[in-house]
Amino acid sequence: MRHYLLVDGYNVIHANAELAAIAADSIDMAREKLCDALCEFSALSRYTIIVVFDAHLVAGGMESVSAERGIEIVFTKEAETADSYIERAAIRRRAKNTKITVATSDLLEQIIIIGSGAARISAQDLWTEIQTTRARVLERYKKTRPIKKNPLESFLDPQTAQRLEEMRYEK
Repeated sequence: MRHYLLVDGYNVIHANAELAAIAADSIDMAREKLCDALCEFSALSRYTIIVVFDAHLVAGGMESVSAERGIEIVFTKEAETADSYIERAAIRRRAKNTKITVATSDLLEQIIIIGSGAARISAQDLWTEIQTTRARVLERYKKTRPIKKNPLESFLDPQTAQRLEEMRYEK
């Protein structure tokens, strides 16, 4: 079964304190950090992720869709909100063996999404799930691959290692 996760990008950025702080300095950096996190989450969770950013206030803006690092990044066209794009995308991708989840904190959008048969998750809950998944996978990795210390001496021939040891204790 294919599982799509449609993400209202700016909604997630502004719902999260860390991303919102970055956005206060640079919205481009906040978008990049969100896309990095979603890319990693896609690899760890097996979601097909589509992140949508509003460009509805950009005069003459054309819709742009690009596949980058395993996720699809969409900028809407002039006069189209991320919500309307997500609604269209959810309807287009609905099929028997497809599950759709939408990440947004917009209450009206959540109601519309539920009515169309898709699942919903709040923007903040999505960020929490991303962080939890990352921590769980990292913990599992650490358990299966314990950190081994590789001191410099283990790479040296015996004579050099001995000389280094002597130098260490010289005054």
